[in-house]
Amino acid sequence: MELGFVFKSGAKNFEKIRNLFSTYPIMPDIILLVSLEVPRACAGEQAKSGDRLPEISSKYFMTMGVLVTQRESNPYPYSDSNKRYMTYDWYMKRRFGGKAARIALDIGCTCPNIDGTRGTGGCIFCKNGSSSAMGESLDEQFEHGKDIARRKWKVAGFVPYFQAHTNTWGDPALLSAAYNHAAVWKDVLMIALATRPDSISEELTGSLVRLARKVPLIVEFGLQTSNDKTAARINRCHTWAEFCAGYEKLRAAADKVNAECRDELPADGREIPGLRMKRFQIGVHLIDGLPGEDAEDMLRTARDTAALRPDMVKIHLLHVLEGTQLAKLYESGDYEPMSREDYVRVVADQLELLPPDAVIGRVTGDAAENELLAPDWCVKKTIVANEIDKELYRRNSWQGRRFCI
Repeated sequence: MELGFVFKSGAKNFEKIRNLFSTYPIMPDIILLVSLEVPRACAGEQAKSGDRLPEISSKYFMTMGVLVTQRESNPYPYSDSNKRYMTYDWYMKRRFGGKAARIALDIGCTCPNIDGTRGTGGCIFCKNGSSSAMGESLDEQFEHGKDIARRKWKVAGFVPYFQAHTNTWGDPALLSAAYNHAAVWKDVLMIALATRPDSISEELTGSLVRLARKVPLIVEFGLQTSNDKTAARINRCHTWAEFCAGYEKLRAAADKVNAECRDELPADGREIPGLRMKRFQIGVHLIDGLPGEDAEDMLRTARDTAALRPDMVKIHLLHVLEGTQLAKLYESGDYEPMSREDYVRVVADQLELLPPDAVIGRVTGDAAENELLAPDWCVKKTIVANEIDKELYRRNSWQGRRFCI
């Protein structure tokens, strides 16, 4: 007979429980689950060694008398927690020695699928260019964002994030002036730009190269999908081939800068095997749940993205926001959002396919609750992220496990 015990406890009792079992003359064959989420009904129940009890998200387990946390048993190398993928927070703390807060900025850009150059109306899901900046001038926006960040966290520095619309679309001289203005703000660790691959001129590429020589830079391309039919459906007004051409063009410029500038060392001065901290990085944004797409379409986009070897990938859930063309589709019954279960499963699959050394900027997105029509489950971001963690743990999998060069 094998006897197991389930304890209702938390991390604060970790050492107490370890010491308790270290005094036993004979170690029982048990799995010890210690969680803040253990149901009352499970307390004191018997469990066979190796059992995974239903409805329990274990943070700790004991095998052969050794108490092990999910963090300690995590096979993924670029993590110091139970996260089985490289979080933006982990990467920035290792690179800069502390929390790096992104500050959203809006410099009044538009998009080529809004102003008539490639199309009109913009993407069917977009509202206000995804802007979350507050303030009139760039300086006001930055100071306001800093105040909010400092009230939430102890920060090592800031990342001005040119976020709203297409931030390389406009007068190259004015755009370059805005980037360089932000680069000299106090406590700036890196500059981030959100844009499209069809919207960077030769002149602006030169400006980005010069900027990256002054301060670490990441340019983030919105791909959303590699399926041209879906891209047309959501009014992206560029193809997968055009995306690749623009990406490779900027990658060549970034590689030139990175060849000139040595990779930065982590803040503690110790190199991390297999992980580069480049001066000029490129990111890619994906959206899951686009109209007409199934799981295989989303996984194909992840595979296509992985083949580009981006430095960062952001995975977003498609939000239905009031006042958008997508909202009209949703209200007419022509669009159904993803369920949380499907989203968690697809994101876990995508993480397995992505390069193991790519920073994962996010695994879900933000939406203002007063503008969000659906899905309502996405407002609880922590729960969504936790479900993704649990799914990877259930599979005994991690970022890059199925990545193929």
